[in-house]
Amino acid sequence: MQTLHWQKSTYSGDGSNCVEIATTPTTIHIRDSKNPTGPHLTLRPTTWAGFLPHAMPAKR
Repeated sequence: MQTLHWQKSTYSGDGSNCVEIATTPTTIHIRDSKNPTGPHLTLRPTTWAGFLPHAMPAKR
């Protein structure tokens, strides 16, 4: 079983209420930082790439 290395977004502020991701060459794993032992989503990199433009704050 592969060990996942979770990281929080730099947009998380104090880091108490955020989403964490772990990447592998073939998958992106997403979990709630408040529930690290709970379930997580697993996406293909192309799906994650399609989602990111909708999740990132607009540049000003």
